[in-house]
Amino acid sequence: MARGKEIRVTINPECINCFRDSGRRYRGISRYTTQKNRRNTPIRLELRKFCRYCGEHTIHKEMKK
Repeated sequence: MARGKEIRVTINPECINCFRDSGRRYRGISRYTTQKNRRNTPIRLELRKFCRYCGEHTIHKEMKK
């Protein structure tokens, strides 16, 4: 049966350091693809991931759709 909204959705977290300083120090914006469960995490997800443009582990926040 078809449901109105899917529970598990695909999200794209991006680096907040590269997003703030776009064009100044870094060549691009680091983005990852992952999934989250809407029922368990209704708020926006924040992950600590490695940014290849910054060269360090930074916070990646879920983007707006």
